[in-house]
Amino acid sequence: MKEVSTTEDDSNLLVIILDTNPFVWAESAKAPHTPLSLDDALRQVLIFINAHLALKYNNKVVVIASHVGHSKFLYPISDDEITKHRISGERNANMYPNFQFVMDQIVASLQDLLSNTDVSFLEKDSGTSSMITGAFSMALCYIHRITKNDDLGHIKPRIMILSLSPDSAAHYIPLMNCIFSAQKAAIPVDVCKVYGEETAFLQQAANITGGIYVQVENPQSLLQYLMFAFLPERYTRKFLNLPNQDQVDFRAACFCHKKIVDIGYVCSVCLSIFCSWSPVCTTCKTKFAFRPMVPPSPMRGKPSPISK
Repeated sequence: MKEVSTTEDDSNLLVIILDTNPFVWAESAKAPHTPLSLDDALRQVLIFINAHLALKYNNKVVVIASHVGHSKFLYPISDDEITKHRISGERNANMYPNFQFVMDQIVASLQDLLSNTDVSFLEKDSGTSSMITGAFSMALCYIHRITKNDDLGHIKPRIMILSLSPDSAAHYIPLMNCIFSAQKAAIPVDVCKVYGEETAFLQQAANITGGIYVQVENPQSLLQYLMFAFLPERYTRKFLNLPNQDQVDFRAACFCHKKIVDIGYVCSVCLSIFCSWSPVCTTCKTKFAFRPMVPPSPMRGKPSPISK
């Protein structure tokens, strides 16, 4: 990842991708040792967002929901959606107005999203897969639109993914495209794995883009992880000893069957990965010329007779 100069006067744009898969959250809420429901996690995430906005007057935040089947902006939303969700303009005297404005939009948008969840995804056996790739793409497009109008380069964006869903091998190719796009744009991607097994693809995202990957051991203490590992801005991270990855799972998914493989075949032209050998690359249609292996001759290798 290329180096980007940062100063303490920079405006920090934090884009949060929140995994709102209700089926996985239901499993997390029933975990035997440290259960965590979506309501409890949302309360802690909102406190984290308020802390980010309170660090500096020009800090910005964006929240995108990675749902089953689609992705959606939770904040900011359009004026039409504010009217649709009936978000009142009444202010709480005990809360900073900007905090309440952000919180009301996120809560109302999330309630609308969950109430319109399509249950048919369970029948399609895709209930445990969320649209991380779609939300990732939306985050990159939003960041590009904002930074394009920043002539002075004072806006320093970063992406944070709160993940629960397991890896989806079917989304490997578009996800890697997003990861390399973030690397080229010098956008660090932080990953907070709240529930479930570690994800190889998101590990690679944090490693390639220079972000932070944290596997939460106690989900009920999510706020502590967010505050100590993910709250520091890009300039402050130079002076902190933040969590790093000792080992990264660099396994890939094959292009033919979308399966995660340890050993595979790679096309020398387009670098496509396959789990089984094929004489023709199905991606770029390159034909490979291989000489057939000639079995050894039965006479070869025998000692020559000694002449008397």
